[in-house]
Amino acid sequence: MNRIAESELIINSRGAVYHLDLRPEELATTIITVGDQDRVKEVSKHFDSIEYTSQHREFVTNTGYIGKKRISVVSTGIGTDNIDIVLNELDALVNIDFNTRTIKPTLTPLTVIRVGTSGSLQADVPVDSFVASTHGLGIDNLLNFYRYENNDEESQLLSAFVTHVKMGHPLSSPYIANAGPAVLKHFVEGFHHGITVTCPGFYGPQGRVLRLGLTNADLIDRLTEFSYGNHRITNFEMETSAIYGLGKLLGHHCLSLNAIVANRVQKTFSKDGAAAVENLIIKTLGVLAGM
Repeated sequence: MNRIAESELIINSRGAVYHLDLRPEELATTIITVGDQDRVKEVSKHFDSIEYTSQHREFVTNTGYIGKKRISVVSTGIGTDNIDIVLNELDALVNIDFNTRTIKPTLTPLTVIRVGTSGSLQADVPVDSFVASTHGLGIDNLLNFYRYENNDEESQLLSAFVTHVKMGHPLSSPYIANAGPAVLKHFVEGFHHGITVTCPGFYGPQGRVLRLGLTNADLIDRLTEFSYGNHRITNFEMETSAIYGLGKLLGHHCLSLNAIVANRVQKTFSKDGAAAVENLIIKTLGVLAGM
């Protein structure tokens, strides 16, 4: 087995992976990711006990229990560049032997659930509702740096999307990956299902105009109008496609759950986004505790 060099996998002086500052025993195999580091404590306050906490830069981790269920909550920060760090390091913690720097002969699949906020692209997906993403469709380019092959459904969806939205080189090369079906099936009641588009920014890439003009001024309308068979785009944000794509490549079960805080079609914003997120956290933990 090939040894992974020190420059490729950085392990610090306490034997922890570099960015997350976690050792393998400090991570559960069921993980909730949140963008905001302050949201970690909003999740873990519902735990029956907390056995481990850490913070390095924007990466905060709490590991604890609800009943007998061991769960880690990890903050990722915003954007797919951070997801590239987090997913690779989470995988390294369970699937690479830190002593020999080799890939373990038996791989461990993680369950990774994103709990975040998002903007709706459909009038019938109102603020304060929840979306479970069936697919993550990235317009951020991250997965294009990895060897990834779509299945037939993904290829057809992606081709229809590129044609409809007229989005390709030089702006970006969109990619798509589906949710982990073993996890998605538990999040049906109380959730809208649809495609989540992941953008590389909050303003121009999501069609917002402040002082700068846009190259694709009709982006919001094109995303809202897109459909393929029973699939449509329900919302967009900044992390889901990277979680789905990297998770699928690494063999993990991933799902993105979003509280809708803005509706870009109705141009409305939640009057209490914190309450919507709290409701989503409680619902998510209840489902995970029973899985």
